[in-house]
This record gives sequence, structure tokens and C-alpha cells, in this order.
Amino acid sequence: MFRFFRCTYRITGTAAAALAALCIGYLAAADQRIDLFNGANLSDWQPKEFTGQTQYSLVSADGRPALLARSRASASGLYREIDIDLTQTPYLHWSWRIDNILGGHDETAKSGDDYPARVYVVVSGGVFFWRTRAVNYVWSSNRPVGSTWPNAYTGNAKMIAVRSGGGELGLWREERRNVRDDLRRLFGEDITRINAVAVMTDSDDTGGAATAYYGDLYFSAR
Repeated sequence: MFRFFRCTYRITGTAAAALAALCIGYLAAADQRIDLFNGANLSDWQPKEFTGQTQYSLVSADGRPALLARSRASASGLYREIDIDLTQTPYLHWSWRIDNILGGHDETAKSGDDYPARVYVVVSGGVFFWRTRAVNYVWSSNRPVGSTWPNAYTGNAKMIAVRSGGGELGLWREERRNVRDDLRRLFGEDITRINAVAVMTDSDDTGGAATAYYGDLYFSAR
């Protein structure tokens, strides 16, 4: 997207006004931002339970508002239904922190499909529910950063290890992903809209425990 837009020509009258409007439009598009969660309000988010209940609560962590997630052999998440036009705002930003990893499991198998933290986007299939797709951005316990693999339960969900291991425990990390590019790479289609965003900390398959924090979550043009 446009990092800057500078007009250098001397133009007057109607042409100048039109060019000025164009400049403003470009700048407004470049600065477009859609906030989903700012660490302080969950009114637009709904729970989704799979196995037991991960406990979610609003807290202050390291001087910033955050969503605290505590999983004890449980798997439930929070999701927000929202239509995002990826041609306008393709970049998903979020911050997160984990306090522990899960160990001794294979994240590509159903018995090990657990993550201390994950943020994911969902493309609804509508009435064709079998066409619903999702990209899971995970803090993996043991997979290499940058690796991708199918979700153990469905081929319609793909996993991406954005962070991995315990080398950054207790530290906030800021992320940015081009969701449109990730969808194209993982599903081979140019998908231009997503319909929901979710966060989840889960440890039901391994029977373990995990603690994570989630901060700002938003889409932007750049």
C-alpha cells in the first residue's frame, strides 16, 4: 500500500482541487484500520466451546490491557463475526504473550492439536458449509517458525507457525500478516473476504495447561 503520496506539480483551479481530493483519498485508504479488540472490550465477541472451557478474562498485563486465557485440558475460544474486505485491509495485526509451552506432542496429529495461543480467520462457506476455510496463526510448541500444515481434524483449516518454542516466554510479541496472501498460498485461491476472527488457547488433546495473553487485534491497509 501507499507509504506516502507527494504532489509536486503546480496545478490550479478545478484540476488542483481534484488532485488534492485524490491525494487525500490515497492517504485515507493507506491509514484505514478496523479494530477488532483493543484489550478492553469483548462486547462483540462470542464464546465457542469444543471441550471444556478455557477461562478468558480482561486484565492488565505489563501495564497494558489484555485478554488473559487459561486452559486446563480444555478447548474453547472467542470469535467475532465481521466481514473484512481483504482488497482494502488485507493486513491482520495482533499482539500476544505466552507463559508456557506444551511438550512432547505431535501438532499434526489429533492427539497433539493443542496450542498455547492461536489467532485465526474464517472464510464462511455459507449454505455450502463444507467450503468454510480457516487459517490458524499459532504459537507452536515445537514446529519450526514459518512451517505450515493441515489441521489434524479438517483439511479446510491450515496452520502457520508464527512463533515457536519457549525462548520468548513472558514477552509480548507484535505480529502482522497479509491474510489475502496467506489464503492464496494455502488454498490456491484469491479469496478477498473473510467473515470471522477468533482467538483460542487450548490444551484438551494433550491434557495439559496453557496460559496466554492477547492484546490489540486489528486489520489495516498496510
